[in-house]
Amino acid sequence: MGDVNLMGVSLHGVSLHGACLRGACLRAADLSAADLSAADLSAADLRFADLRGADLRGADLRGADFARADLRGADLDRADLTGVHLIGANLAGAQFAPGKAR
Repeated sequence: MGDVNLMGVSLHGVSLHGACLRGACLRAADLSAADLSAADLSAADLRFADLRGADLRGADLRGADFARADLRGADLDRADLTGVHLIGANLAGAQFAPGKAR
């Protein structure tokens, strides 16, 4: 599913466990309460996305753009955050495993 355009789409509560969304456009998408654990979201465009309560455990987020995204209460345990853009993102209550985020 890499390089797909899901801009503004509602995927609330959907299971995308292990999905390949490398380079996908998910700008302003509703991914609240979605299961994105172990998904490949590297280089994805998630600007303005709603990821409240999303499960991103073990996800590959390298180089993803989360500018102005809402990540309140998201679980980022063991996610690869190398080169992630978080300018203006809301991370209130987001969970990170100590020493696991890069």
